[in-house]
Amino acid sequence: MRIYHEVIVIGGGWAGVSAALTAKKAGADTALCERTDLLLGAGLVGGIMRNNGRFVAAEECIAMGCGDLFKLTDSVSRHRDIDFPGHRHASLYDVHLAEPAVKALLLNHGITLYMEKRITRAKHQGGRLIQVESDDGYVFRADAFVDATGSSGPQGMCQRLGNGCAACIQRCPCFGPRVSMARLMGLPEYMTSRRRDIPGGAMSGSCKIYKETLSQLLRERLDAEGVVILPLPQHMVNHGKLHSKVCQQYALPQYAESLVLLDTGHAKLMTPYFPLEHLRQVRGMENARYADPLAGGKGNSMRLTATVPRDSTMLAAGTQNLFVAGEKAGICVGHTEAIVTGALAGRNAALLARQKPLLVIPDSLATGDFIRFSAIDERGNPAVPGGYGLSASHTFAGSVYFERMKGLGLYTTDIESIRNRVRDAGMEGIFSS
Repeated sequence: MRIYHEVIVIGGGWAGVSAALTAKKAGADTALCERTDLLLGAGLVGGIMRNNGRFVAAEECIAMGCGDLFKLTDSVSRHRDIDFPGHRHASLYDVHLAEPAVKALLLNHGITLYMEKRITRAKHQGGRLIQVESDDGYVFRADAFVDATGSSGPQGMCQRLGNGCAACIQRCPCFGPRVSMARLMGLPEYMTSRRRDIPGGAMSGSCKIYKETLSQLLRERLDAEGVVILPLPQHMVNHGKLHSKVCQQYALPQYAESLVLLDTGHAKLMTPYFPLEHLRQVRGMENARYADPLAGGKGNSMRLTATVPRDSTMLAAGTQNLFVAGEKAGICVGHTEAIVTGALAGRNAALLARQKPLLVIPDSLATGDFIRFSAIDERGNPAVPGGYGLSASHTFAGSVYFERMKGLGLYTTDIESIRNRVRDAGMEGIFSS
């Protein structure tokens, strides 16, 4: 079967659904191909929004007209304005409710969804992607494409860089491993280099525990407060695991010396893995069982393995019509970061399809500065002076970029101030036009 759309987004995580929404808002006939039977990818077990500088990014997007997904996660949040180690004013969305709500949002906007369509082949010429093909024989042609395939797995990568397949939410054994459109076009891809003396990549930074397996007291505290911190006995403390985490903003001593639990529908355990026999020695966790990854006592998924050089419009270097978003676009960690990069990639894909000038978000906004600062060039080096390139995770919530935000005076929780900044940059409602 041969199918044509003006814009085709490949990958249905937060970056992909964001790209599809903004491409459709820009007037393009838009479709999204997802290899599994669910949208959101890692967002199916995520849940944290608006913490630290992510508050600014969310409000900038709302003011620019690409805040639909932030409004949606606000509507399904179990807790708002909570603090936990290293993080303030966070919202925790319900991971059980977010995916069906997102799917309904896309369908209501008239976006065509092709579920269980794993794209494995591509035809390209002179840097222009012409068509892609799924492993069940569907051929998709478009004027512009967005690669939002992420950087998790596949199983061989988790075996080589991590502790083997941990049976995570990516479900590679069931739906097939991730395939990169950039790689199919022969473009270079880079791994994070921030883990010293380790080949590359980074391990997903949290697990999910079935709340039903916790003690009644712990469940009641989580339901009421959103966060529970349980100090660990000294023999269970492992500071070494902090260096393996994809989320540097959580690589704080408290996350090695305590179990930090967040209520996102499941109990989100803020550690990449924790031996089950030790976990069950913690008071209130005697019957604990992992929901994700199923082998959370052994390891977790490996990520940050497939970053692509690109410019500030999200156009992949060396291509004419392939845009990248999410973890393809830099060492960009988090749902908010995926939504932001996806929003710009989707709009510019639609503009390219309509032969219109591409958009660059001004760096007077945190979102624009983040996009520029997190890019890498064709050699894997920072694309702008002072950038950290592959050597650090870029996130609004912590690590090097949050420090940059604060240094530039971009961090605030004053919504009116954020809206005024967007207005002054000439970006108010730009994604709605």
